Amino acid sequence: MTVLHDLQEAIEGAVARVGPAVVGLGRGWQGGSGVVVAEGVVLTNAHNLKGEDVPVVFADGRRAVAKAGGAEQSLDVAALAVDTTGIEPVEWAPEKSASTGTPVIALATPGGRGLRATLGFVSATDRSFRGPRGRRIRGCLEHTAPLPRGSSGGPLVDEQGRLLGLNAVRLEGGLIMAVPTPPSLRERLGALAAGESASPARLGVAVAPPYVARRLRRAVGLPERDGVLVRGVEDGGAAADAGLERGDLIVAAGDRPIDGIDALHDALETARDAGRLELKLLRGTEERAATVSFERQEVTP
Repeated sequence: MTVLHDLQEAIEGAVARVGPAVVGLGRGWQGGSGVVVAEGVVLTNAHNLKGEDVPVVFADGRRAVAKAGGAEQSLDVAALAVDTTGIEPVEWAPEKSASTGTPVIALATPGGRGLRATLGFVSATDRSFRGPRGRRIRGCLEHTAPLPRGSSGGPLVDEQGRLLGLNAVRLEGGLIMAVPTPPSLRERLGALAAGESASPARLGVAVAPPYVARRLRRAVGLPERDGVLVRGVEDGGAAADAGLERGDLIVAAGDRPIDGIDALHDALETARDAGRLELKLLRGTEERAATVSFERQEVTP
């Protein structure tokens, strides 16, 4: 019984330390969860936010309306600005402090309907899943602590109550994927709460994956080639300004070949700081080059 008693104490300790910082978002089971990570700042999953005003329910029953701030789209994480007076922010765990087998505790208050705390173990590290707009969210923790609907955005903590990540999606078999909360995110909390997003450069195209491109090129008698097919170009967007057209096949970006949508996303992530990206295209059988400029851009492709 000693082991069970130790587990009980670990859960009770996490609830005592972290529970007051866990908040409910929205209303009822259609809402989500979040956690106070700094004075005046709640962190949650970006996909939980449906507008600028977000109803928040605190652990003590207090209700408030938070303002949606900026987002880290590459992590599916967003900040909310709200009065958190009297609430101790959660402590952050050291980076990469969890490994396979690490005991973890998942907490949530789905839509403000009461705190849940479950025990589990890390089943895998450095996992990924498809987040908003099809972007792959990398560096995630997969774990076994079960959670109900509405728990997305709630904290995943270690046995000391330190923040390891935010629970994001439920997988087949009951496993949960938690997005990471690296030191770089902590350093940007103030900017995020103020509404500054850190998003990849936006190309302004609708694309199709390589297998669709190969099939379509084969159907019209063109040689097959790996790449991402441009299915549509946004008027006034970066791609339109660079001369891209519907039917173009993007085969390289910068110095990397484009063999899928993930490769294009990675290239756009890199291009955010550079402000431009060199593309190689196939228009029919003709090879072309295009320079895309991302000045004043701040959202996803």
